[in-house]
Amino acid sequence: MKDAARPAGFSLSRRALLSGGAIAAGTMMLPSCAVAKDDKPTPGYIDAHVHVWTPDTKSYPLAKGYKKSDMQPASFTPEELFSHCKPHGVTRIVLIQMSYYRYDNSYMLDMIRKHQGVFSGVAVIDDRDQPAATMRRLAKQGVRGFRIVQRELSGDAWLGTKAMAQMWKCGAEEELAMCHLCQPHAFGAIGRMCVKFPKTPVVIDHYGRIGIDGTIRKRDVDNLCALAKHKNVFVKVSAYYALGKKKAPYLDLAPMTRRLLGAFGPERLMWASDGPFQVVGGHKYGPSIDLVRRGFDFLSDDDRQWLLRKTAERVLFS
Repeated sequence: MKDAARPAGFSLSRRALLSGGAIAAGTMMLPSCAVAKDDKPTPGYIDAHVHVWTPDTKSYPLAKGYKKSDMQPASFTPEELFSHCKPHGVTRIVLIQMSYYRYDNSYMLDMIRKHQGVFSGVAVIDDRDQPAATMRRLAKQGVRGFRIVQRELSGDAWLGTKAMAQMWKCGAEEELAMCHLCQPHAFGAIGRMCVKFPKTPVVIDHYGRIGIDGTIRKRDVDNLCALAKHKNVFVKVSAYYALGKKKAPYLDLAPMTRRLLGAFGPERLMWASDGPFQVVGGHKYGPSIDLVRRGFDFLSDDDRQWLLRKTAERVLFS
């Protein structure tokens, strides 16, 4: 994957200023909630992480071990998604295969076909069953990445298998992203895989889940920022409802986001909602996208275009 040109106006001095390497993540000054000059949504935003599913379990059976009552909310179809995202100028979405279906990506693929040009996909596959061939087949159907989930494994046990090496190798050859749902203690292992497979696009979901226990630790932010030395690593600025204080307007996530901006630059950060989980439990879609559009007042207008469209377009739509 070729490096994107550095956004205009993003100078080294600004990057150094934003990196805040000597400032603890928990002690940085929170930004005020700035008001944009034009408060209207700009059409063409991309939500880089949404799950969809249907209550029609006859046409799309649930995977073994799941039952209909596990689906919470009971339904989140593309039409339901559009009711949340379209009023905010989001016109394209990256669909992430939902665990309810496990390796059966049929519903996601059918929605990609049904809504031509709206969706791309991140699939989940069985890495024990010819993963490279499966990846190439799914890539022809609109899939641009593959979700790999750490669960309770150590980072090296998770990523150090022959099957995982096959996936990363295929990812490099076909420019298909390895999309990590991981814990912060896996950042070192991810970095070691990046050394072995430097051309493989790597996406870290949801800030690497830093702050999921309510505490954003400086060492975790430092370790995530250390992955910036690998030029094909990207980070999703997403899942605000689940991190830190877990309460809108989510400004407690600003210091960590500022650090990531300084380390990766805007061209390697992408916003996502993690719907439908961002629109349940008292949370709403608007505050998620508005945090990037207005709340993070250290972002330039050009930075916002990268986070809200250009990075996801480059990595997960091209």
